[in-house]
Amino acid sequence: MVRPRTNLAQYLGALQDYFAEHQVVPSITELSALWQIAGRSWTHRLVQRMKEAGYLEESPGRRLRPGPRFFERTVADTVRAGLPEAANEAPVQTLSIVRFLITRPSETELFQVRGDSMRDAQIAEGDYVIIERRSFANPGEIVLARVDGEFTLKFLARDKEGFYLEAANEAYAPIRPVHGLAIHGVMVGLFRRAASARRAFAEPHASNR
Repeated sequence: MVRPRTNLAQYLGALQDYFAEHQVVPSITELSALWQIAGRSWTHRLVQRMKEAGYLEESPGRRLRPGPRFFERTVADTVRAGLPEAANEAPVQTLSIVRFLITRPSETELFQVRGDSMRDAQIAEGDYVIIERRSFANPGEIVLARVDGEFTLKFLARDKEGFYLEAANEAYAPIRPVHGLAIHGVMVGLFRRAASARRAFAEPHASNR
C-alpha cells in the first residue's frame, strides 16, 4: 500500500465504481483497502477533503454517504456530430445528471417506453421517459395520460372538439377519449443506453401504441 496522491479524481472514481456496484459507501478500513492506502490517518484525510469538496457527507448516524457533488460527471467539451474538429482545451466543467434531468424529485417518475407511436419525436421503444406528475398540461407538450384505464405517451392537442392525444407516427390515429382524459404527468426528459449496452429492466411501462 502507498500514501495517497494529491489529485482526488482517481480515488473518487474508484469510490463511485464501488458505490455503483454495492450502493453503499464503505467504512474507513474498507476505503483504505479500496484505495490501497497505508494507514487509516491518510484515509481520514482523503475523506475529509472529499467532504469539503462536497463529494461525501455524514448521515445522522455518522455513516458516510454520497454528498451533493458525488454523482457529477465531467463535461469536457461539446462534440460535433458532423465533421471532426480540433480538441478544445477549455477548463473542464461538471454536471450532475440527476439534477439536470430532475428538478422536482418528489413529483418525478420513470417509465419505460413500449411501442413506436412517438418515433418521430425521437422517442423509441426501450427508452426511459422522465415524467413530472401534474394534472394539467398545455397543447404541444408530451404527456403521460390515462385513457380507458391504460397509460399512453402522446402529444396533447386541442381543437374545436376539445382535448385529444396525438402520436408522432402517421400510422397511428389521434385518440379522442370517450370517457374522459386524465393527465398523469408531463415528459420533462428522456434517456437511453446505446443499443450495444441495453439491458432489460423490470420497470413500469408507458405505452407508445
